[in-house]
Amino acid sequence: MTETPTPREVFTKLLEGIAAGRYTELAALYAEDALAETVFEPIGPRRTEGRAALQERFAQVAAHSPVDLTPVNVVIRETDDPEVIVAEWDYLVHHRPTGQTFETANVQILRVRDGRIVHSRDYHDHLALITAAGALPQLVAALDGQ
Repeated sequence: MTETPTPREVFTKLLEGIAAGRYTELAALYAEDALAETVFEPIGPRRTEGRAALQERFAQVAAHSPVDLTPVNVVIRETDDPEVIVAEWDYLVHHRPTGQTFETANVQILRVRDGRIVHSRDYHDHLALITAAGALPQLVAALDGQ
């Protein structure tokens, strides 16, 4: 009998998959009815519901991401709730098209039940990634059009 992964172990697998660029494998870490919230997403959906929608979103990232992400300064905090962890880390970001390298801060609150992520609230510095890509003017124009 295999043991159910802990929230810490699930988060570690998630971070390792992202660092290795294995985005298409990440949805398997989520429950069928998972909810992922990207709280600081400036445009686009801030809520993704269900493993199928997450699989689609990760496939888009895999096909279009211009960055390599290396996690550094990772701190995982346990909470009073055994299903919930709070993770803080930085990404060392390498933006391939420009060659620019920089760090971004991240916080993620995960609820893991039966070895699968059922809810995540993700606080990533999307603006730093948009700025590095030179897409800030397009973002401003998109926000003005809303």
